[in-house]
Amino acid sequence: MSSEEASGSSGTGDAVPILEARNIVKTYGGVTALHGVTLRLTAGHVHALAGENGCGKSTLIKIISGAERPDSGEIVINGVSHAHMTPKGAIQQGIQVIYQDFSLFPGLTVAENIVLTSAVAEKRTLYSRRQSRPAAQQIVDDLGLSLDLDQEVERLSVADKQLTAICRALINDARVIIMDEPTTALTHSEVQRLFALVSTLRARGVALVFVSHKLEEALQVAQDVTILRNGELIISGPATDFDRRSISHYMTGRDVDESRLVNPPRYDRDPVLSVQDLTLPGAFENISFDLHAGEILGLTGLLGSGRSEIAEALFGVLRAESGRTIVDGKATTIHGIRDAIDAGIGYVPEDRLTQGLFLDKSIADNVIASSLERHRRRGLLDARTIAATITEQFQRLRIKAPNVEAPVRSLSGGNAQRVVLAKWLANGPKILMLNGPTVGVDVGSKEEILTILRAQAAAGMGIIVISDDVPELVSVCNRVLVVQQGRISATYSGDDITPEAIQEGMAA
Repeated sequence: MSSEEASGSSGTGDAVPILEARNIVKTYGGVTALHGVTLRLTAGHVHALAGENGCGKSTLIKIISGAERPDSGEIVINGVSHAHMTPKGAIQQGIQVIYQDFSLFPGLTVAENIVLTSAVAEKRTLYSRRQSRPAAQQIVDDLGLSLDLDQEVERLSVADKQLTAICRALINDARVIIMDEPTTALTHSEVQRLFALVSTLRARGVALVFVSHKLEEALQVAQDVTILRNGELIISGPATDFDRRSISHYMTGRDVDESRLVNPPRYDRDPVLSVQDLTLPGAFENISFDLHAGEILGLTGLLGSGRSEIAEALFGVLRAESGRTIVDGKATTIHGIRDAIDAGIGYVPEDRLTQGLFLDKSIADNVIASSLERHRRRGLLDARTIAATITEQFQRLRIKAPNVEAPVRSLSGGNAQRVVLAKWLANGPKILMLNGPTVGVDVGSKEEILTILRAQAAAGMGIIVISDDVPELVSVCNRVLVVQQGRISATYSGDDITPEAIQEGMAA
């Protein structure tokens, strides 16, 4: 860490912090997760907390919220020092964390979810709709929200689940709200709606911590920025002192190249995949496009546009009612996942944790899961070639783990994504589709994953990237298709692939 980096200010000027985590140290089995980290939160400010996966962000949040105890340091709240917090004590002090999964009860109503934790804190043993519903309604009205209090949470959109979680935090008199990747699954309009609510919370004097890999959004909403790297505080200061490039540099310790870099596809040959008039009523209609060997094709659109359903139909998760799919010049019927795999199609799903990985299994088991049939010799599995494949993929994708026997559950988001990629690359697909390949992945890992995709395309694989991350699409795609209401509404290629063009196409 340079002296210039270490000399960063707290980012809060002369304002007295509502909460200060001072000189926090935390080790796990001899590994230092946090090394004297300080974070100051000011009432009415949004503080962006940035860093690569494994930098210590999650550990710091757990210590502030009482889920972990620091080895040393202190938590100072309104001038009162605490050696450590407990979960109950943190809630009583007005500290609330809204995690990516929101930690809501899907079978309960919005109103029940909003009031439940406060009822537990008050040691009430029975839920009274007559007493509780007005309290939930008051919070919803105060924030100017439109939530159906009687709707079961499992039926809500992601955005409304998030709003429900925020209401639950405020009914507990939250003074500090920590939001973990709050915009990951939101559309552009929902993000702006969330930011409007954040402004309302700021006006009420709430201090917010915004943890996000989407750096442009973090800068849009934050007043202060703190960056961690390898468990150390690298720099902290006013958000106006940073831009995307400088944050990326401080996060990784190097300049991250996000410029457009694509290889020329093999357009002189027949397409490796030809989709003709693919239709699934209610999801998409008359979808037609070609994918060539060596090409990275972007498929984008707002959530609900049909972009994911198209990929799922090509992989056999959904069954299209009509249309043709031609792989390497051969008409292919895809009625299920096995049909797609046999045709040489691989798919990295959007939710890698529940759909793409066996979390409690080892890296080795996950890497080999899709390619066991390739390792049969006279009906028996060949242990030698299986071990060689696992080792090759582990090293090739530079998966950061002690060894291949480490459980996938122990990995960071970026490394978990590499395991999903390794699983499909081990199967040698002709076509690889990736839905949100870098969602929840830090900027350094994102660059490395996109480099891997470029290398696979250069080797002749056809790749489809389903994403609403516009800079990602611009940096890696040869062509980009925009999907609106189940139809392809725009196509961009070459120099026409710009952030402005894609965003305009998505919003049209």
